[in-house]
Amino acid sequence: MHRKAENFSSWYSEVLLKAELIDYYDISGCYILRPWAFSMWEVVQQDLDKRIKSMGVKNCYFPLFVSEGALNAEKEHVEGFTPEVAWVTRSGSSNLTSPIAIRPTSETVIYPYMSKWIRSHRDLPLKINQWCNVIRWEFKHPTPFLRTREFLWQEGHTAHEKEEAARAEVLEVLDMYADVYKDLLAVPVIKGEKTRREKFAGADYTMSTEAFIPATGRGIQAATSHGLGQNFAKIFKIEFENESSQKCQVWQNCWGFTTRSLGIMIMLHGDDQGLVIPPRVAPVQVVLIPIMQEDCNAEQMKSDLVRMEEELKSRSVRTVIDDSSSRTPGWKYNHWEMKGVPLRLEYGPKDMQAGSVRLVRRDNRAKFDVSVEQLGEQVEKILQDIQQSLYESALRVQEEQTRKVTGLEEFMEAIGKGMMAVAPSCNREACEEAVEQETDAMLGSLKALCIPSQQDEVAEGTRCFACDQPATCHILWGKSY
Repeated sequence: MHRKAENFSSWYSEVLLKAELIDYYDISGCYILRPWAFSMWEVVQQDLDKRIKSMGVKNCYFPLFVSEGALNAEKEHVEGFTPEVAWVTRSGSSNLTSPIAIRPTSETVIYPYMSKWIRSHRDLPLKINQWCNVIRWEFKHPTPFLRTREFLWQEGHTAHEKEEAARAEVLEVLDMYADVYKDLLAVPVIKGEKTRREKFAGADYTMSTEAFIPATGRGIQAATSHGLGQNFAKIFKIEFENESSQKCQVWQNCWGFTTRSLGIMIMLHGDDQGLVIPPRVAPVQVVLIPIMQEDCNAEQMKSDLVRMEEELKSRSVRTVIDDSSSRTPGWKYNHWEMKGVPLRLEYGPKDMQAGSVRLVRRDNRAKFDVSVEQLGEQVEKILQDIQQSLYESALRVQEEQTRKVTGLEEFMEAIGKGMMAVAPSCNREACEEAVEQETDAMLGSLKALCIPSQQDEVAEGTRCFACDQPATCHILWGKSY
């Protein structure tokens, strides 16, 4: 197997296949999510769904297809997606009278119906969400989980009476996404606002969470929350009568979290032995492996393991006993390490005599001998520590690989070393475009990732690192997926 630090692309492809996360499909850019991957998505989905519902959002489902007229209703929006839209033009042997698009996102699918459902201020806020797939016919290098022509996500769409309520929700959703990355995937993210050049097509502004992959020195957009203002409300006539019987347009948001999150987790935590899965999202948190010898009581050993498993399951620990006789313990160790199971339990004849088990952590390979009586309590503590350690380690590296710069020379040096750079900026689109063009030959894929929400105040007299005009903010830059 390739080493992660030496050939990241090959390492990533091998891990996905050998850990049985995906299989390749006969249509380029489309991939099969095997049970090991999909079960992780289910954990994320169930957790995030509870958080979304706690905000008063209700789930629904809209059709996959979009009429040409609806898709073209918002000029800026459709222009942002035109290169990626897939069209249905035939039915059987007949051409369709009008082509039908397959949703790349659902604003133009949902908002005509919001205009029917909203009549009065009493109908607001309207908050809906759907879990579905979308199709974006990516022509850039397809990469499983990161850039795929079909992916799974949730997309929330809300309408509000007041702008203040809409703005508050954008930030609430952003915090929710950051918490999911931290709490489940042990991934630290940087929250901030996208520049005008990078915002969602048709939105007033876009807030995002940005992650960092140290092995490649690249940032990656993790999840987004968009303030749409009244742009779509004007186009689709989403109006309500306020308490003074005046006609008003709603304030809208949309926000989404995708299966890209699994790719970020895999790339960040994986090592040369395969996956390293944070316990809270792991399909199996503990694998129990018997070490059989000729003179041991095999039936007693299996019975003991079943009792241990029952104890762990009573504490809601996800387990599996690998007692297959066709594989050696060493083969099993390698197999479950490749699949990233957080904790391995080994149980042999000496352990039976001592009334103990050997526990081995996947993240740092630390080994512990634990008495059977204390097994449940110790496993819970170790799993919690693995979760926390993975996050803290990733956060420490992210902070070490983020450099504050003031001038172009420092900026180029930091990006060239695979870091992210925080630089004072005039925040003009022309300046941002010039930086990308001027550095493309040397750095490539350079992008303004976001304007971090948490940043130092810009001191009076500070100049833009790129054009020497007065700086208005600090921008986080980096190579990007």
